[in-house]
Amino acid sequence: MVRERKLTLDEILDALAADGMVDAEKLDMLRTLARGGAFKDKHPLMVVAERNWQNEQPPHQRLDGDALAKWFAAKVELPYFHIDPLKVDVAAVTPLMPYAYAERFEALPVEVKGNEVTVATAQPYLREWENELAHVQQKRFRRVFANPDDIERYRVEFYAMSKSVVGAERQGKQRSGGIQSLEQLMELGRAGKLEANDQHVVNIVDWLLQYAFDQRASDIHIEPRREMGNVRFRIDGVLHTVYQLPANVLAPVTSRLKILARMDIAEKRKPQDGRLKTRSPEGQEVEMRLSTMPTAFGEKLVMRIFDPEVLLKDFTQLGFDSHDDTLWQEMTTQSHGIVLVTGPTGSGKTTTLYSTLRRLAKPEVNVCTIEDPIELMEPAFNQMQVHSAIGLGFAEGVKTLLRQDPDIIMIGEIRDAATADMAIQAALTGHLVLSTLHTNDAPSSITRLLDLGVPAYLIHSAFVGITAQRLLRTLCPNCKRSTEISDAEWEALTRGFNITPPKKVFEPVGCLECRNTGYRGRVGIYEMLRFDETIKELITRDADLETFRKAALKSGMRPLRLRGAQKVAEGITTTAEVMRVVPPESGKQ
Repeated sequence: MVRERKLTLDEILDALAADGMVDAEKLDMLRTLARGGAFKDKHPLMVVAERNWQNEQPPHQRLDGDALAKWFAAKVELPYFHIDPLKVDVAAVTPLMPYAYAERFEALPVEVKGNEVTVATAQPYLREWENELAHVQQKRFRRVFANPDDIERYRVEFYAMSKSVVGAERQGKQRSGGIQSLEQLMELGRAGKLEANDQHVVNIVDWLLQYAFDQRASDIHIEPRREMGNVRFRIDGVLHTVYQLPANVLAPVTSRLKILARMDIAEKRKPQDGRLKTRSPEGQEVEMRLSTMPTAFGEKLVMRIFDPEVLLKDFTQLGFDSHDDTLWQEMTTQSHGIVLVTGPTGSGKTTTLYSTLRRLAKPEVNVCTIEDPIELMEPAFNQMQVHSAIGLGFAEGVKTLLRQDPDIIMIGEIRDAATADMAIQAALTGHLVLSTLHTNDAPSSITRLLDLGVPAYLIHSAFVGITAQRLLRTLCPNCKRSTEISDAEWEALTRGFNITPPKKVFEPVGCLECRNTGYRGRVGIYEMLRFDETIKELITRDADLETFRKAALKSGMRPLRLRGAQKVAEGITTTAEVMRVVPPESGKQ
């Protein structure tokens, strides 16, 4: 039987030497440093990971915390476990091991299934806790080995979150007398309930925001239910449930966020919008847009998180190729006219517009925007917020901006005939106007404008071009695998454009970096329609969409489905992802 003891640095260095993974000279230098007591409180694997060494053995990967943990797990004959915080049911696992035990034995419960609890450990030779907890919990404990850095970090985060939720729930029950009924839930915020400024609630909100930044979430959904509400993050366009909060905790969490966004916390019957600015763990300022909606069990809150790096991205990073960039520059550097960006919510229109305005905003140019709401604060623009309660809509906003001597105007969205009319007036009086429209593809924007009542001759005179876009999930570079594509699959994707299929494409596999989804990050695809004389001649009151589409293709427009196929051929995404995101009609000839 192995005696109870902690791992030593010498033990790890000896094992690395025996496996020929690190040069002996480097190991001796580290031993010398260690004698001075510099690494006294650090886990030995993390001491090695900080050296940033490369494995001398194939495939010569960097010896970071995960690589070392995986290697050492095999040494001590324990399964390796990568802790994905999105897949850990924090509320279920933390009560199974006291924090004092978790800290003392450098362990963390990570999974519970039926009668079995999986515990990640960084100290494989400390097992004293195992029998004690098995007896107390009446469950079987299964040990796995994990990155010591992850164990330490998530131990602090998970137990702090769990403690705050339990404390908040206990306070809420003391004040409200138990679980709230449906009728009470529909009138949240009465006296006697848990307060939004209680320290437990403040801790929960801080943790959720930091967690969202760490996980690259674009949206946070807080959804009330009868007894347990859901907290979900949208990551790479897909929603993940990350936590469940008791109903009497979820309501004050929502109120806390409303306070931060300067929203009316007493008003729970009407939808509200707000915004707040905070800092990410790295110290970057992050803008968030909040929206509430009344439901049967309370207010549903959605927070859109705006990437602080958006305005620093160039057009190649957004997904533009050289042809796209040239055409887009031609359209957006006109002295006057309207350029539209179309696509559904969440397709990256805001990013494209802000990046474009940032490129156009020179000291000698006056850039003005009217938005609902202002999504990103940018010192180079003059931004105005729509305020319908006082009669300031998009149309009124554009009217005001025209008196402000603008060169470029950005209108958040063309929603009605009045806004379209004002945008056209601005374009015809010598201004460049950028705006968005909700349509499936570029050609259908023309028929949408006609449906709004815009006269055909004004569309003919004022519009420069239209871009439709989508965001595709990109394959994880760490695990994607080459495969072959059938002629039938390629034909379905390219819709008879007679394009030679690539010799190889890639498929998703799934690894630790991408949470076994096979995808990591997103990239844009763009369908650009420049208004030439052929297109303009077709714009009449009774114009047919199919006629527009065919003429656009003849004039050189590359449809979204074809642009997606190009990304597949480049090994960036998959046919399944393109078929999921791009509307079927966009590939028609």
